[in-house]
Amino acid sequence: MPFEGVKNIVVWFTKPFRPQTKQYWRVVLLCFVAASTFWLLNALNKSYSTQTTYPVKFIYNQQQLVPLKPLPEEVLVNVTAKGWKLLRKALRLEVQPAEIHIRNLPRNNYLLGSALRPALVNAMDGLQLNFVVTDTLHFNFDRKISRTLALQHDPKQAVAAENYEVVGPIKFEPDSVTFVGPSSIIRSFPSPYPVRLPNVGLTASAKLEVPITHASPELVAASLEETTATITVKALVSEERQLVPELVNVPKGKTYSIQPQPVVVRYQLFDDSVALLNRELFKAVINFANYNPQDSTIATELVQKPVGVRKITLQPQRVKVIPVQD
Repeated sequence: MPFEGVKNIVVWFTKPFRPQTKQYWRVVLLCFVAASTFWLLNALNKSYSTQTTYPVKFIYNQQQLVPLKPLPEEVLVNVTAKGWKLLRKALRLEVQPAEIHIRNLPRNNYLLGSALRPALVNAMDGLQLNFVVTDTLHFNFDRKISRTLALQHDPKQAVAAENYEVVGPIKFEPDSVTFVGPSSIIRSFPSPYPVRLPNVGLTASAKLEVPITHASPELVAASLEETTATITVKALVSEERQLVPELVNVPKGKTYSIQPQPVVVRYQLFDDSVALLNRELFKAVINFANYNPQDSTIATELVQKPVGVRKITLQPQRVKVIPVQD
Protein backbone atom coordinates (compact mmCIF):
# COMPACT_ATOMS: atom_id res chain seq x y z
CA MET A 1 0.00 0.00 0.00
CA PRO A 2 1.39 3.39 -0.90
CA PHE A 3 2.59 5.49 1.98
CA GLU A 4 0.05 8.23 1.23
CA GLY A 5 -2.80 5.74 1.63
CA VAL A 6 -1.54 4.57 5.02
CA LYS A 7 -1.24 8.15 6.18
CA ASN A 8 -4.84 8.87 5.21
CA ILE A 9 -6.09 5.87 7.21
CA VAL A 10 -4.19 6.97 10.35
CA VAL A 11 -5.53 10.51 10.02
CA TRP A 12 -9.05 9.14 9.64
CA PHE A 13 -8.72 7.09 12.93
CA THR A 14 -7.17 9.89 14.98
CA LYS A 15 -9.34 12.75 13.76
CA PRO A 16 -12.09 12.25 16.40
CA PHE A 17 -9.49 12.57 19.17
CA ARG A 18 -8.10 15.86 18.00
CA PRO A 19 -8.99 18.58 20.51
CA GLN A 20 -11.50 21.00 19.08
CA THR A 21 -11.01 23.43 21.97
CA LYS A 22 -8.53 24.01 24.78
CA GLN A 23 -10.90 22.24 27.25
CA TYR A 24 -11.17 19.07 25.17
CA TRP A 25 -8.92 16.78 27.22
CA ARG A 26 -10.26 18.10 30.50
CA VAL A 27 -13.73 17.08 29.42
CA VAL A 28 -12.47 13.67 28.35
CA LEU A 29 -10.78 13.18 31.74
CA LEU A 30 -13.87 14.24 33.67
CA CYS A 31 -15.97 11.82 31.67
CA PHE A 32 -13.54 9.01 32.41
CA VAL A 33 -13.51 9.81 36.14
CA ALA A 34 -17.30 9.98 36.28
CA ALA A 35 -17.66 6.65 34.50
CA SER A 36 -15.11 5.00 36.76
CA THR A 37 -16.83 6.37 39.85
CA PHE A 38 -20.25 5.08 38.81
CA TRP A 39 -18.72 1.69 37.99
CA LEU A 40 -16.94 1.53 41.38
CA LEU A 41 -20.04 2.59 43.34
CA ASN A 42 -22.12 0.02 41.52
CA ALA A 43 -19.51 -2.69 42.23
CA LEU A 44 -19.26 -1.77 45.93
CA ASN A 45 -23.03 -2.12 46.35
CA LYS A 46 -22.93 -5.76 45.28
CA SER A 47 -22.42 -8.70 47.66
CA TYR A 48 -19.37 -10.93 47.42
CA SER A 49 -18.16 -14.13 49.09
CA THR A 50 -14.43 -14.15 49.63
CA GLN A 51 -11.65 -15.57 51.75
CA THR A 52 -9.88 -13.00 53.90
CA THR A 53 -8.10 -12.50 57.22
CA TYR A 54 -9.78 -11.11 60.31
CA PRO A 55 -7.94 -9.67 63.35
CA VAL A 56 -8.09 -11.38 66.73
CA LYS A 57 -7.04 -10.06 70.14
CA PHE A 58 -6.13 -12.10 73.21
CA ILE A 59 -7.55 -10.75 76.47
CA TYR A 60 -5.68 -11.99 79.57
CA ASN A 61 -4.39 -10.78 82.94
CA GLN A 62 -0.95 -9.41 82.08
CA GLN A 63 0.00 -9.37 85.77
CA GLN A 64 -0.44 -13.14 86.06
CA LEU A 65 0.21 -14.57 82.59
CA VAL A 66 2.82 -14.03 79.89
CA PRO A 67 2.94 -15.47 76.34
CA LEU A 68 6.13 -17.39 75.55
CA LYS A 69 5.89 -16.56 71.85
CA PRO A 70 4.11 -13.87 69.82
CA LEU A 71 0.36 -14.37 69.83
CA PRO A 72 -1.54 -14.85 66.56
CA GLU A 73 -3.00 -11.56 65.35
CA GLU A 74 -5.42 -12.79 62.69
CA VAL A 75 -7.26 -15.83 61.38
CA LEU A 76 -8.34 -16.83 57.89
CA VAL A 77 -12.11 -16.79 57.33
CA ASN A 78 -14.63 -17.04 54.52
CA VAL A 79 -17.25 -14.27 54.59
CA THR A 80 -20.07 -12.75 52.55
CA ALA A 81 -20.58 -8.97 52.54
CA LYS A 82 -21.17 -5.95 50.37
CA GLY A 83 -18.17 -4.41 48.69
CA TRP A 84 -18.30 -1.40 51.01
CA LYS A 85 -17.86 -3.62 54.09
CA LEU A 86 -15.06 -5.60 52.50
CA LEU A 87 -13.26 -2.39 51.52
CA ARG A 88 -13.59 -1.01 55.04
CA LYS A 89 -12.24 -4.25 56.45
CA ALA A 90 -9.32 -4.28 53.98
CA LEU A 91 -8.43 -0.71 55.00
CA ARG A 92 -8.83 -1.63 58.73
CA LEU A 93 -11.30 1.21 59.21
CA GLU A 94 -13.21 0.76 62.50
CA VAL A 95 -12.64 -3.01 62.42
CA GLN A 96 -13.33 -4.54 65.83
CA PRO A 97 -11.02 -7.54 66.50
CA ALA A 98 -12.51 -10.78 67.74
CA GLU A 99 -11.66 -11.11 71.43
CA ILE A 100 -10.26 -14.40 72.77
CA HIS A 101 -10.43 -14.46 76.58
CA ILE A 102 -7.78 -16.38 78.53
CA ARG A 103 -8.92 -16.36 82.16
CA ASN A 104 -6.48 -18.86 83.73
CA LEU A 105 -3.36 -20.70 82.65
CA PRO A 106 -4.65 -22.82 79.73
CA ARG A 107 -4.30 -26.59 79.92
CA ASN A 108 -3.91 -26.75 76.15
CA ASN A 109 -1.78 -24.47 73.99
CA TYR A 110 -4.18 -24.38 71.07
CA LEU A 111 -7.73 -23.42 70.13
CA LEU A 112 -9.69 -25.05 67.32
CA GLY A 113 -10.90 -22.80 64.55
CA SER A 114 -14.49 -23.87 65.14
CA ALA A 115 -14.29 -22.56 68.71
CA LEU A 116 -13.53 -19.07 67.36
CA ARG A 117 -16.87 -18.74 65.61
CA PRO A 118 -18.83 -17.04 68.47
CA ALA A 119 -16.13 -14.41 69.01
CA LEU A 120 -15.87 -13.72 65.27
CA VAL A 121 -19.62 -13.40 64.78
CA ASN A 122 -19.89 -10.95 67.68
CA ALA A 123 -17.06 -8.80 66.31
CA MET A 124 -17.98 -8.73 62.62
CA ASP A 125 -20.05 -5.71 61.64
CA GLY A 126 -21.73 -6.14 58.27
CA LEU A 127 -19.81 -9.32 57.47
CA GLN A 128 -21.52 -12.68 57.34
CA LEU A 129 -19.22 -15.46 58.53
CA ASN A 130 -19.54 -18.52 56.34
CA PHE A 131 -16.83 -20.64 57.98
CA VAL A 132 -13.43 -20.38 59.69
CA VAL A 133 -10.65 -21.49 57.36
CA THR A 134 -7.92 -21.55 60.04
CA ASP A 135 -7.91 -25.04 61.51
CA THR A 136 -6.04 -24.38 64.77
CA LEU A 137 -4.78 -21.31 66.59
CA HIS A 138 -1.59 -22.01 68.56
CA PHE A 139 -0.33 -20.09 71.60
CA ASN A 140 1.74 -20.76 74.71
CA PHE A 141 1.18 -19.03 78.06
CA ASP A 142 3.10 -19.34 81.32
CA ARG A 143 2.62 -17.90 84.77
CA LYS A 144 4.43 -14.61 85.43
CA ILE A 145 6.52 -14.68 88.60
CA SER A 146 9.08 -12.51 90.38
CA ARG A 147 12.29 -13.92 91.88
CA THR A 148 15.12 -12.14 93.68
CA LEU A 149 18.60 -13.71 93.47
CA ALA A 150 21.87 -12.82 95.15
CA LEU A 151 24.71 -11.92 92.79
CA GLN A 152 27.94 -13.90 92.73
CA HIS A 153 30.99 -13.81 90.50
CA ASP A 154 31.15 -16.73 88.09
CA PRO A 155 33.84 -19.00 89.62
CA LYS A 156 34.73 -20.31 86.15
CA GLN A 157 36.10 -16.89 85.12
CA ALA A 158 39.74 -16.14 85.94
CA VAL A 159 40.09 -12.51 87.05
CA ALA A 160 43.68 -11.79 88.07
CA ALA A 161 46.72 -11.82 85.79
CA GLU A 162 49.47 -14.38 86.15
CA ASN A 163 51.35 -14.01 89.48
CA TYR A 164 48.42 -12.03 90.90
CA GLU A 165 45.45 -13.22 92.92
CA VAL A 166 42.07 -11.96 94.07
CA VAL A 167 41.95 -11.53 97.84
CA GLY A 168 38.64 -12.39 99.47
CA PRO A 169 35.24 -12.52 97.76
CA ILE A 170 34.28 -10.09 95.01
CA LYS A 171 31.64 -7.74 96.41
CA PHE A 172 28.70 -6.36 94.40
CA GLU A 173 26.60 -3.25 94.94
CA PRO A 174 23.66 -3.77 94.52
CA ASP A 175 24.21 -7.38 95.59
CA SER A 176 20.95 -8.86 94.24
CA VAL A 177 18.71 -8.69 91.19
CA THR A 178 14.99 -9.30 90.74
CA PHE A 179 13.76 -11.05 87.60
CA VAL A 180 10.16 -10.89 86.36
CA GLY A 181 8.93 -13.18 83.62
CA PRO A 182 7.71 -16.68 82.73
CA SER A 183 7.96 -19.19 85.57
CA SER A 184 9.63 -21.84 83.40
CA ILE A 185 12.50 -19.48 82.55
CA ILE A 186 12.86 -17.65 85.88
CA ARG A 187 13.00 -20.87 87.91
CA SER A 188 15.80 -22.20 85.70
CA PHE A 189 18.12 -19.35 86.78
CA PRO A 190 20.80 -20.52 89.28
CA SER A 191 20.93 -19.15 92.82
CA PRO A 192 23.10 -17.27 93.57
CA TYR A 193 23.07 -15.72 90.12
CA PRO A 194 26.53 -15.73 88.44
CA VAL A 195 27.86 -12.65 86.65
CA ARG A 196 31.05 -12.27 84.63
CA LEU A 197 33.42 -9.31 84.79
CA PRO A 198 33.97 -7.33 81.58
CA ASN A 199 37.73 -7.02 82.26
CA VAL A 200 40.14 -9.76 83.34
CA GLY A 201 43.87 -10.06 83.78
CA LEU A 202 43.80 -7.53 86.64
CA THR A 203 47.08 -6.50 88.26
CA ALA A 204 45.58 -4.11 90.81
CA SER A 205 42.45 -3.67 92.88
CA ALA A 206 39.56 -2.15 90.96
CA LYS A 207 35.89 -1.20 90.84
CA LEU A 208 34.15 -2.31 87.66
CA GLU A 209 30.71 -1.77 86.17
CA VAL A 210 29.43 -5.27 85.45
CA PRO A 211 26.49 -5.83 83.05
CA ILE A 212 23.79 -8.27 84.14
CA THR A 213 22.82 -10.52 81.27
CA HIS A 214 20.18 -13.23 81.20
CA ALA A 215 18.39 -15.60 78.90
CA SER A 216 15.33 -14.51 76.88
CA PRO A 217 15.61 -10.71 77.36
CA GLU A 218 12.47 -10.31 75.22
CA LEU A 219 10.48 -12.19 77.89
CA VAL A 220 12.35 -11.55 81.15
CA ALA A 221 12.76 -8.14 82.80
CA ALA A 222 15.56 -7.50 85.29
CA SER A 223 15.51 -4.88 88.03
CA LEU A 224 19.15 -4.03 87.22
CA GLU A 225 21.10 -3.56 84.02
CA GLU A 226 24.47 -3.47 85.78
CA THR A 227 26.09 -3.65 89.19
CA THR A 228 29.40 -2.41 90.64
CA ALA A 229 32.02 -5.04 91.53
CA THR A 230 34.77 -4.31 94.05
CA ILE A 231 37.83 -6.53 93.55
CA THR A 232 40.95 -6.64 95.72
CA VAL A 233 44.04 -7.93 93.88
CA LYS A 234 47.52 -8.54 95.27
CA ALA A 235 50.81 -9.56 93.66
CA LEU A 236 52.24 -13.04 94.31
CA VAL A 237 55.88 -13.99 94.87
CA SER A 238 57.13 -17.44 93.85
CA GLU A 239 59.50 -19.40 96.08
CA GLU A 240 60.79 -22.95 96.44
CA ARG A 241 62.30 -24.95 99.29
CA GLN A 242 63.98 -28.32 99.63
CA LEU A 243 62.49 -30.84 102.06
CA VAL A 244 63.60 -34.23 103.34
CA PRO A 245 60.37 -36.25 103.62
CA GLU A 246 59.69 -38.28 106.74
CA LEU A 247 59.00 -42.00 106.22
CA VAL A 248 55.88 -43.19 108.05
CA ASN A 249 54.24 -46.60 108.48
CA VAL A 250 57.53 -48.31 107.58
CA PRO A 251 57.30 -52.12 107.91
CA LYS A 252 58.91 -53.32 111.12
CA GLY A 253 62.47 -54.44 110.81
CA LYS A 254 62.92 -52.76 107.43
CA THR A 255 65.03 -49.78 106.44
CA TYR A 256 64.51 -47.80 103.24
CA SER A 257 66.03 -44.91 101.37
CA ILE A 258 64.26 -42.72 98.84
CA GLN A 259 65.29 -41.41 95.44
CA PRO A 260 65.46 -38.59 94.73
CA GLN A 261 66.14 -36.90 98.02
CA PRO A 262 65.37 -34.20 99.00
CA VAL A 263 62.09 -33.17 97.29
CA VAL A 264 61.32 -29.61 96.22
CA VAL A 265 58.22 -27.70 97.35
CA ARG A 266 57.22 -24.75 95.16
CA TYR A 267 54.68 -22.21 96.34
CA GLN A 268 53.48 -18.61 96.09
CA LEU A 269 52.61 -15.99 98.69
CA PHE A 270 51.62 -12.35 98.73
CA ASP A 271 54.55 -9.98 98.47
CA ASP A 272 53.61 -8.27 101.75
CA SER A 273 53.88 -11.64 103.56
CA VAL A 274 57.40 -12.61 102.45
CA ALA A 275 59.11 -11.26 105.55
CA LEU A 276 56.59 -12.87 107.92
CA LEU A 277 56.50 -16.41 106.51
CA ASN A 278 57.84 -19.22 108.75
CA ARG A 279 59.38 -21.52 106.16
CA GLU A 280 60.31 -24.16 108.77
CA LEU A 281 56.66 -25.20 109.01
CA PHE A 282 56.72 -27.14 105.72
CA LYS A 283 56.60 -30.91 106.30
CA ALA A 284 56.39 -33.74 103.76
CA VAL A 285 55.94 -37.47 104.35
CA ILE A 286 56.36 -40.75 102.47
CA ASN A 287 53.53 -43.02 103.65
CA PHE A 288 54.26 -46.72 103.13
CA ALA A 289 50.53 -47.39 103.31
CA ASN A 290 50.44 -46.07 99.71
CA TYR A 291 53.33 -48.21 98.46
CA ASN A 292 53.04 -49.37 94.81
CA PRO A 293 54.83 -52.74 94.50
CA GLN A 294 54.77 -52.62 90.68
CA ASP A 295 57.30 -49.78 90.43
CA SER A 296 58.39 -49.50 94.10
CA THR A 297 57.16 -45.88 94.34
CA ILE A 298 55.16 -43.86 96.85
CA ALA A 299 53.47 -40.49 96.36
CA THR A 300 54.91 -37.57 98.29
CA GLU A 301 52.46 -35.79 100.60
CA LEU A 302 52.65 -32.32 102.12
CA VAL A 303 51.09 -32.66 105.58
CA GLN A 304 52.02 -29.29 107.04
CA LYS A 305 52.44 -25.79 105.64
CA PRO A 306 52.64 -22.24 106.98
CA VAL A 307 49.62 -19.94 106.77
CA GLY A 308 49.44 -17.76 103.68
CA VAL A 309 51.06 -19.96 101.04
CA ARG A 310 49.12 -21.03 97.95
CA LYS A 311 49.48 -22.87 94.64
CA ILE A 312 51.74 -25.48 96.26
CA THR A 313 53.39 -28.27 94.25
CA LEU A 314 55.80 -31.02 95.20
CA GLN A 315 58.47 -32.29 92.81
CA PRO A 316 58.72 -35.12 92.19
CA GLN A 317 55.18 -36.23 92.90
CA ARG A 318 56.33 -39.82 93.45
CA VAL A 319 59.64 -41.14 94.79
CA LYS A 320 61.25 -44.53 94.55
CA VAL A 321 61.84 -46.41 97.81
CA ILE A 322 64.86 -48.71 97.98
CA PRO A 323 65.46 -51.27 100.77
CA VAL A 324 68.70 -50.77 102.66
CA GLN A 325 70.69 -53.97 103.26
CA ASP A 326 71.97 -54.44 106.78
